[in-house]
Amino acid sequence: MGFGFNLFFIFVLVPLTGFLLIAWLLSRKIIVGKILVIIWLGIFGLMLFSGIVQWLTAKTELDKDDYYGEYVIKRDYFKGKQTDWQYNHFRFEITKNDSIFFYVTDEEKILKNYRGRIRTTKPYSSARLIIEMEQPTHHILKSNPTTYRSAWDFYLVFNSDKFYNVFFEKGKWKPIN
Repeated sequence: MGFGFNLFFIFVLVPLTGFLLIAWLLSRKIIVGKILVIIWLGIFGLMLFSGIVQWLTAKTELDKDDYYGEYVIKRDYFKGKQTDWQYNHFRFEITKNDSIFFYVTDEEKILKNYRGRIRTTKPYSSARLIIEMEQPTHHILKSNPTTYRSAWDFYLVFNSDKFYNVFFEKGKWKPIN
């Protein structure tokens, strides 16, 4: 808990609890005991609620292993023909031996494959992805992606000369219905 809660606990809650406990022991009135129980149930309830909210809103901390897998265009972020076209023409895979394979496709058919290596750096609590591609490379892979994290997952955003931001998420490619 924070500094303000500690001050409240020491200077308000402990003296109030002591006063109510002495009043309850001397008077034996049930209402004083109920007030004491309600106060402490409220404090424990607020602490439990605060812990759950912090857990639900904490960002995912990524390790290098979290980046391994297949990636497709994130279609639920921007919807439309352009996103569907990108989904059917670009995807990539990061393998456990730190290789990246970027595929230019025509739906399920792979037309061209760009190869490279990945590594990560951990300047803060979460690993950042660094991509080193064989040259010449595809315009989407000219710079390292930005990783956006939420409480449950993450997605990568590449800066492309032609498409500006290209959003990828983990997942397997499936035909669009």
